[in-house]
Amino acid sequence: MNLIDDKEDQQQEQSLEAKAESEPATITPVKGSHPDFEFNLRELAGSMGDFGTLVPLAIGYIVIVGLHPAGFLVMLGLTNIFLGLVYKIPMPLQPKKVVASAAIAQKWTPSLVYGTGFSLGLAWLGLSFTKIKGESVIEKISKYTPQCVIRGILLALGISLALTGFEMLLSGLLFGLIAIILIVLLRNNKNAPAALVLVLLGIGIIAFQGQLLGVIIFNFTLPPLTAPTLQSMYQGMLLAGIAQIPLSITNAVIVVAALIKDYFPERAVSEKRIMQNMGVMNLAAPFFGGFPMCHGGGGLVAQYSFGARTGGANIMEGTIELILGLLFAGSIVALFSAFPIGIVAAMLLFVSVQLVSFVKDIKRDLREIGIMLVTAILSILTNMAVGFAVGIIVFYVLKKIKSENNFQA
Repeated sequence: MNLIDDKEDQQQEQSLEAKAESEPATITPVKGSHPDFEFNLRELAGSMGDFGTLVPLAIGYIVIVGLHPAGFLVMLGLTNIFLGLVYKIPMPLQPKKVVASAAIAQKWTPSLVYGTGFSLGLAWLGLSFTKIKGESVIEKISKYTPQCVIRGILLALGISLALTGFEMLLSGLLFGLIAIILIVLLRNNKNAPAALVLVLLGIGIIAFQGQLLGVIIFNFTLPPLTAPTLQSMYQGMLLAGIAQIPLSITNAVIVVAALIKDYFPERAVSEKRIMQNMGVMNLAAPFFGGFPMCHGGGGLVAQYSFGARTGGANIMEGTIELILGLLFAGSIVALFSAFPIGIVAAMLLFVSVQLVSFVKDIKRDLREIGIMLVTAILSILTNMAVGFAVGIIVFYVLKKIKSENNFQA
């Protein structure tokens, strides 16, 4: 029986190798199948990989906008657990950045946040079920999106995160440099994963400074019952929701689907399914104090880079968020605010390096490299929707010119 199993495993490996050789160069696919769930230090560290992105927006939502900490964390936790159980891989979950940035900068009311999230939920479901010649809108967009444009978006994300990370690093240089050294030393350490060590280090620093006992408040709290209004739905979409749609289609749907295919080829998730995820979770969250959520390419790279490989990462992260939301909602703002900013900066910088590293997988072709750079530069200077659209237009214009030249020759 063992000989038969070994032979089947060998054939499966050879099949995957042959498939990898026949496809364009991307990230080296993971051979074989991952277990559905693992609950260990590596998965726990991976679940905290995008901590640097989540914490600043969480602080803004709770402190400035006034979202209830229990609603914020409980809905985040339940959604993470659901994603882990359903997909059995790390599935990134983050605040929608355009909406979050607008809400924090303009000091929205919680009602406006709920309305925007609900409207976007309806939009995602509508787009996922709307078909053109038998295919959904998102499947059409994905089919005609070239790899160089996706890599350009990832490059833009990496550079943007790096700029934010460097700015934060200047505010906490000592702890930031220590965190960077620890990331380099512990990057592949399964017994002491870097992200977990950094989170524990941050909590230890808060305790050493004598602030920990002052911020820990035990108090059982249920998330509030809330509801979007027609006015908040309309106003929120005008202020930020419409601008969020093209960014999410790019970074939260197309890029995430491409990354999952690269990292977990045996468990690929379609763009349509990812969009339906966002639809369902954003229709539910506004009724219990939740915020507009989406997936994100940067989040998946962060989780994978710090060790997440199975659905256990989402389940562990979700469980922690549930416990914090239900039992320590009164402590969250103070704890997040006291966390050393240098450590958050180091985590952002590490993720930015991983995102930028994707450019090495692009074809060695001047045309595609140029399109990738155009996409990245415009995404940084304007927004990702503009970079994405211009990148695709340039790609197909150059492709048509090349085709016409070959025909005339």
